[in-house]
Amino acid sequence: MRRAILLLSCLAALAALALVLAGLCGSTGCLRLSGASANSADIAMLLQLRVPRALTAFTVGALLAMAGALMQVLLRNPLAEPYVLGVSGGSAAGALLAMLLAASIGLQRQNVAAVGAVLGAGLAVLLLFGLVGKSLRRLPLSPMAAGHRLLLTGIMLAAGFGAVITLVLTLAGDTQLRGMVFWLMGDLEDSRFLPLAAAIAGAVLLWSIWNAPRLNLLARGESFAQLLGVPVVRLRVATLCAASLATAAAVTLAGTIGFVGLVVPHGLRLLAGNDQRVLLPAAALAGGAGLTLADLAARTIVAPTQLPVGVITALIGVPLFLWLLARSRA
Repeated sequence: MRRAILLLSCLAALAALALVLAGLCGSTGCLRLSGASANSADIAMLLQLRVPRALTAFTVGALLAMAGALMQVLLRNPLAEPYVLGVSGGSAAGALLAMLLAASIGLQRQNVAAVGAVLGAGLAVLLLFGLVGKSLRRLPLSPMAAGHRLLLTGIMLAAGFGAVITLVLTLAGDTQLRGMVFWLMGDLEDSRFLPLAAAIAGAVLLWSIWNAPRLNLLARGESFAQLLGVPVVRLRVATLCAASLATAAAVTLAGTIGFVGLVVPHGLRLLAGNDQRVLLPAAALAGGAGLTLADLAARTIVAPTQLPVGVITALIGVPLFLWLLARSRA
């Protein structure tokens, strides 16, 4: 318990520090809000641009990390990630199709991309449940049968939506292509749906903490959990719904950002064990803080040019994950 409290306290402090730094610093330099140098323009930039973007980055990171942790429990695979279900692919395909349609009829990209992302994510979830719903609602003869079916179905859906994305990028004009590619690699500028995404993150976190003891039993095996009275079928479906909802909210808000949902839960599991009562809230704090700092780096490394935050998460996530794999094998 002491170790868990210490870990969560350190992560909360890191999250607060990341939010402060992301609010004060950016592509135009660091703000000075005290003394004679403070002015209304700096305060307006802080409140209207940097604070919403920092909160958006934190919320998206928390959503992706919690979705990754839940997927790793559901599939009993420490290498599972939020995007394995194809929900992100459906959301991205819907957003790009909406952007292409908006350009053809003269609408603004920002006004339709989020709507298209929501519709695409909803279609992906409906397809997923339609294809694997029966296997999730019954206990398989093999404990891993439902997980394997879910994983393979998600991979095929992701491949199909990937083909749609490639088609849209091929058909898009040169003026649209840059915006589409930037969105695909992570775009945190649009914070209009931040309150809704934050509410979803809070709901997923509360549900995860409430069901953490049952998730601990599920992680040890479906038959074991069933013998101890856990409603395995209902818990499976609810976990899939929570992970899908968190992934859809994150992609709708910020596009596709990789490695957060894979590296953060896996690293925390090596550090603090596999107790979901600690892992899930720690993943929310660490994922939020990590993506906030990654976005800060994306805005300041080559300032005033801003990089897609997905580039930073990939450049950091690949060597970090390889190091975690080497450490776990050792």
